[in-house]
Amino acid sequence: MDEWKAIEKEYFDRVTAKNEFIVSALALLHFYTADNSEIKIVTGYKSWDDIEKSGTRGNELEKAAWPDKDQRTAYFKKRNAYYTDVHSDEIYNTKPYAKLFSETPAKPQVYYVRQSHRAFPDDAGEGEMDALMQEYFNAVISKNNHILGYFPVVHGWGSDGRDMLEAFVVGTLAEVETAFDENEVLIKANWPDETIRKEFFTRRNRFFTGWHGDFIYQSVPELSK
Repeated sequence: MDEWKAIEKEYFDRVTAKNEFIVSALALLHFYTADNSEIKIVTGYKSWDDIEKSGTRGNELEKAAWPDKDQRTAYFKKRNAYYTDVHSDEIYNTKPYAKLFSETPAKPQVYYVRQSHRAFPDDAGEGEMDALMQEYFNAVISKNNHILGYFPVVHGWGSDGRDMLEAFVVGTLAEVETAFDENEVLIKANWPDETIRKEFFTRRNRFFTGWHGDFIYQSVPELSK
């Protein structure tokens, strides 16, 4: 693991950190998922066009970092030895109701990721789902001190147009449960009347099919931008 991290850190410092089209970068390792060999590489861009520009710029930075072709080939052979050829690509669009870090965490963080399938009611008003999610965010997630970061995204390009991912960032595995216990306290504080509370969640939940999946990862702070 230390050798892999050092190899990836070399690439991060020489290429990713210097690529102006990559506004954020994150590496997530398996913690509690179905595949213990899994790694998620998440990169953020300002626009769809910047994805392509980032690839071109990355190639330029690679050649500048390893100008000798033989040395460059040897480095990437060593780096690629840690991976199989199997991978998948997904592109998501961010949502505005996010809880951002004030600074990049220096220690590994636990990412609880919930994958949900959205529903699309025929009678839904324009922007209704986002308004309800924003209301919930303002009342609960933004006030929960155990949730260090919250990053919601929806399908942009990939295998399932229903997808919505919500990444809840906490300090330790134990704080996943603590954070959701605190959510329940904040929910009841914001909607103390049970009838009104049920009404709100009925309206919000009709935008989801009810299916979801749970995944827990741990970040690698040395590879974060």
